Amino acid sequence: MALPVFDTTSSAEELDKMAENAMAAANFLKAISHEGRLMILCHLASGEKSVTELEDLLSARQAAVSQQLSRLRLEGLVTPRRDGKAIYYRLADDRPRQIMEVVYDLFCRRD
Repeated sequence: MALPVFDTTSSAEELDKMAENAMAAANFLKAISHEGRLMILCHLASGEKSVTELEDLLSARQAAVSQQLSRLRLEGLVTPRRDGKAIYYRLADDRPRQIMEVVYDLFCRRD
């Protein structure tokens, strides 16, 4: 997919929309720009996980995992679900999965 071209002939509305989209993209990228959050998204890309499962998978303390999940939830990237005392998280939509696929292709896939 080719990127659109914005130049001096672009309308003010187009440039305003571009700035609005750039802000949304920057916020999204900031939210995933932490190793722990990337790892959480990677694990959630394969399906819903409880906080305890994520702690075990990441070999991390509950406080650290909860802090990262809180940021991801604040940015709208994950959605919680309570079942009794357990809280489960899943990806809120397909954007994190798409980004994780690109990151995997760029940094993890072996040729």
